[in-house]
This record gives sequence, C-alpha cells and structure tokens, in this order.
Amino acid sequence: MTELKRISTRIGSIAESATLKVDAKAKALQALGRPVISYAAGEPDFVTPQNIVEAALAAVRDPRNYRYTPAAGLPELREAIAEKTLRDSGLAVGASQIVVTNGGKQAVYQAFATLLDPGDEVLVPTPYWTTYPESIALAGGVQVDVFAGADQGYLVTVDQLEAARTERTKVLLFVSPSNPTGAVYSPEQTKAIGEWAEEHGLWVISDEIYQNLTYAPSAGEDPVKALSIVEAVPALADRTIIVNGVAKTYSMTGWRVGWMVGPADAIKAAANLQSHLSSNVSNISQRAALEALTGTQEPEEEMRLAFDRRRQTIVAELNRIPGVITPTPLGAFYVYPDVSGLLGREWGGVTPTTSLELADLILDQVEVATVPGEAFGPSGYLRMSYALGDDALLEGVRRLQRLFA
Repeated sequence: MTELKRISTRIGSIAESATLKVDAKAKALQALGRPVISYAAGEPDFVTPQNIVEAALAAVRDPRNYRYTPAAGLPELREAIAEKTLRDSGLAVGASQIVVTNGGKQAVYQAFATLLDPGDEVLVPTPYWTTYPESIALAGGVQVDVFAGADQGYLVTVDQLEAARTERTKVLLFVSPSNPTGAVYSPEQTKAIGEWAEEHGLWVISDEIYQNLTYAPSAGEDPVKALSIVEAVPALADRTIIVNGVAKTYSMTGWRVGWMVGPADAIKAAANLQSHLSSNVSNISQRAALEALTGTQEPEEEMRLAFDRRRQTIVAELNRIPGVITPTPLGAFYVYPDVSGLLGREWGGVTPTTSLELADLILDQVEVATVPGEAFGPSGYLRMSYALGDDALLEGVRRLQRLFA
C-alpha cells in the first residue's frame, strides 16, 4: 500500500514569513538578556491610541458583540470604510462592496484566491512583501517579478511591465507606498501604470495599507499623496481590488482588522470564501476599528510625525557608511539600503557574499537584526524598519557604522 504524505504538497511548500522569523529570533535573544536592536518587524512601537482602546472596552461589555455577525463585517464598519475609501482613495463604493478581514494578510490572500485560476500570471513589482508570493502560489497563480533597483528609486516603469506581460497575464499588483522599500509612485507614474493596465484589460490588486503614512520630499513641503490607482484612472474601478487595514496607521497590528474593496461580483465571491474560511472578524476588534476610522486622528498624526523624524535620521546615518546606498523613502516606515558594496569584503574575519550572509554577520557581531533582501527578491539589500524608539534606532545604526568603518 502506498504511503500517503503527512503534509500536503501545497501547504508544505509555504515558506515561513522571513520578517516574522527574524523578529522572533531577535526577541528570543533579547529574552536571554542580549542587547539586540531589531529593525525586523513592520510594527509601530506606539501603543494603540486610547480612544480606540476605550471603544474596545465598551464593546466587551455590549452583549451584541457576543454572537456571530455578518461574515463580511459589521454594517457600520463597512460604511465607515466606504467613507474612508472615498476620502483617501477617491472611489465611491457601497458597503456591499467591502469585506472586513482578519488583518490585511487575509485580504491579500482572498484577493488572489478570488481572481486567479491555475496558470494565471501576476506582475509583481520587486522588491515585494514576503506574503505576496505565497498567496499567489496558493491560488495557483504564477508570479512574474518586475525588478526596479535603488537606481530607479525602487519604482517600476510601464516599459518594464509591458516587457513582462504575456497572454497569461491577468493581474497587476500595485503597492504604493511600498513594503519593503517605502517608495511612493508619483501621481504621473500611477496614472501611466493605471492607463496601461486599463488598456490591456488587467485586474489590479492595489495594496494601500500604508497610504496614510507619507512624508514630504524636503523640509517645508507638504507630504506627498499616495494617489490611489483608481483615483488616477477611474475606469479601472471595475477591475481593481483595494486591500487596506488599520494595523499600520493606527498601531493596531495585533487587533487584526483589514478589508477588501472592489467590484460587487468579486467582493461577493470573496465574502463567500470568508464565510467558510473564518466567518466574521472579532466584533471587539471591529468596534475598535470603527473608532479608529471615525474618531480623532490626532494621535495618528503624532505617530506619522515621529516616523518622519526617524526616517530622516536613519537615511542620513546609513548613508555615512561607505558602500551603502539608501534612497530616501517617501512612505511607510522602512528603508531599503543597497548593501552590495559591503559584499565580498572581509568584516571581522567573515566575508559575506549575499545579503543573507551579511544579515547573519550583523546579528552575530553587533547584535542588530535586519531582514535580508532575499526575503523580498534579489540579494544585495537589507530591509530596516524605523518603527522603533529614537534612541534604539540611532544606537543600532551607530553599531553598523563601527562594524563597517
């Protein structure tokens, strides 16, 4: 009798999240008393604002929240998301075009699962967030990387996208601001890419989780706007799924509330999937998210200003290291230095040839945790989150400056 596999090939092929893996290793070392400074996690270091916490406490005491609610989300939260989508993405939608998910990751997974059949190709601007490849593969899709390096500010062009398009291309992934690079497409670039996608009848999955975390190019200027691709090209609305959530802007990573916005047929299909996958998101978290979207925005602006200050510090300090090139990000809370100039050279008796080896060297020799570029595409880069305290941020970079002096 043929012995069956214990674990399915489909699930067994999934790689662990590289960012969470590095963060877990850093936290384990910290628990042992090691003075590790971690730039690994994409998680604000601030506490969730008090008005949001108070809304959750009130929700805990309300018996309405003790029962199943609609799988697609609380009606009042979906209405609030519709208002936010109009305000920030320039797209008018009804509540029926929204599904509230267990964090942005579930929204990403469901978006690909809803659109892809086996063999369908997805154009993925690279560097990319680690979850996209796994979600595409689980849906049976084929990832097609379109790479833009530091010399392009990590922004792909229409010509690059066109060169990668085939008759199997169905979906364009569009992410602005970007994780891992913090790059933000200009309104002109966004419009050009959107018009190209519309011309070729492509679907777009637009990840807008960082859209409210943008910064000014120079002192005295206004923050740039991360223009939504559906605002730039309204005709795309019928073939675009927006994914978003409260995790980053409101420091609510652990509350697990995200959402999908899109055409009625796609959202209905995603809601059907979610009804079997997870049913409704925790009602307590949904009530907290409702307050986040409709309550005061002052704490969120204070966090954004702190991120901006840290952004300027880390870029300036990293660029003092010979062999490191760090483009200035205009969004999110990451820098993505090109460290290829450090490879192939001896540092403390070790000669790293990849950014994976370099990240291990940095952790071993100066106890600083970074995520290597291999997690997001080609080698030669590191992702560093500046969503940590000012003192720790500066101390970590100073350790790198001493190591690579």
